[in-house]
Amino acid sequence: MAIKLTRMDGGIVDLAPEALQSFKAAFKGRVLTAEDAEYEETRKVWNAMIDRRPGLLARCTGTVDVVQAVRFARQHGLLCSVRGGGHNIAGLAVCEGGLMIDMSLLRGVWVDPVRRTALAQAGCTLADVDRETQLHGLAAVLGFVSATGIAGLTVGGGFGYLTRRHGWTCDNLVSMEVVTADGRVLRACADEHADLFWALRGGGGNFGIVTSFEYRLHPVGPEILGGAIAWHGEDAAQVLEAYRSFSAAAPRELTSVAVLRIAPPAPWLPKEVHGKPIAAIFVCHSGKVEDGEALLAPLRATGRPIADIVTRRPYVQMQSLLDATQPKGRRYYWKSHYLPGIDRPFIDLAVAHAARIASPHSAILMFQIQGALGELPAGHSPAGNRDAAYVLNIAGSWERPEDDAVNVQWARDCFEATRTCSTGGTYINFLTEEEGRDRVEAAYGRSNLDRLATLKQVYDPDNFFRHTKSVSG
Repeated sequence: MAIKLTRMDGGIVDLAPEALQSFKAAFKGRVLTAEDAEYEETRKVWNAMIDRRPGLLARCTGTVDVVQAVRFARQHGLLCSVRGGGHNIAGLAVCEGGLMIDMSLLRGVWVDPVRRTALAQAGCTLADVDRETQLHGLAAVLGFVSATGIAGLTVGGGFGYLTRRHGWTCDNLVSMEVVTADGRVLRACADEHADLFWALRGGGGNFGIVTSFEYRLHPVGPEILGGAIAWHGEDAAQVLEAYRSFSAAAPRELTSVAVLRIAPPAPWLPKEVHGKPIAAIFVCHSGKVEDGEALLAPLRATGRPIADIVTRRPYVQMQSLLDATQPKGRRYYWKSHYLPGIDRPFIDLAVAHAARIASPHSAILMFQIQGALGELPAGHSPAGNRDAAYVLNIAGSWERPEDDAVNVQWARDCFEATRTCSTGGTYINFLTEEEGRDRVEAAYGRSNLDRLATLKQVYDPDNFFRHTKSVSG
């Protein structure tokens, strides 16, 4: 019996059984349909609001499988999506009725401690890379949640605790292996296909499927000074004022994240505050521990902290400290701005909207990023916005579909209220499903977006890679 699949043009194609069998015979990994036991778990991604059902899932075991999947999809005109870690808020990994090319089995990491580089396959999570690089006291510039996939993080820019020292994640790329829309395998770096290398450093999934990333590594840890300090929610304005001056004066070795939320039942928080509003600041000092202790003294002296777990700890542990706040299977809706700084009007707005949080899992977060990224010109990569000092993430998170409306509205209201405090820019990886061309332009800037659109015509003129935040006009 023929299987019905969605075409690139939105129509339906009846794929003959012999065509599917031919594809499976040429494919080393598993090709799944809805009848297979692995299908349901494989199609699900981190954000439970994304509930699309691909017609086929191609679970790749190597670059050859990726090439075979691309050629098969092109041959039959199939709608195609690409899954790395499946952590994207908009659920770009999953297409409805088409072919999902699943990279999540590609988890190899090879570290060269002499050259200070790491080669990582596209299915790796942050934890996979951190685990291998920290064996040598080295680290890549990655994100804040260890279950995040490196692929989406990197091609969308990427930022984390090391960004203040070393720039965006994509600023630290040495090379990439890429499967293009016509099934070629290219090496993109400063000396080979330099225009493609530029486009992939922030331009998202518009230009090809990156099968491996070569990162420049930096000496970090294995132990750093890191953790979190928390205060009662009623002290939020005072805490954010302290965060404002503390973060602005901090050296690049010290990165902090301010959070306003309802206290979870975490063992490091006193039981009497569970379920009540709190303000917290997460810190990571990747320089000398002794220097970090002195720098943190003013923050620790702010108000009356209710908990303080800042201590000497392994860097890999710091990288997973926020994991419990982002479990797979919750419903997520985010809105985001870049901030040029933190001022009193913004503090007042943040505190007011934190008081209206509709779910015990939601939060308002301010990620500090200013530093090294501002030393490169705006056009160095598509991941521009190098004038940003903080990333504001209004992170809605809840359990039940019936609570969608109230939680989405809370995030939108906070976003609109804080719009005047922003640079006008935004982070491409934090854009939700419905955000369109104007927000894509805000992420890249007009000149970068025009250049991306031109390169799209060179590397993917038929818009094969369309299940992404498009750079086309």
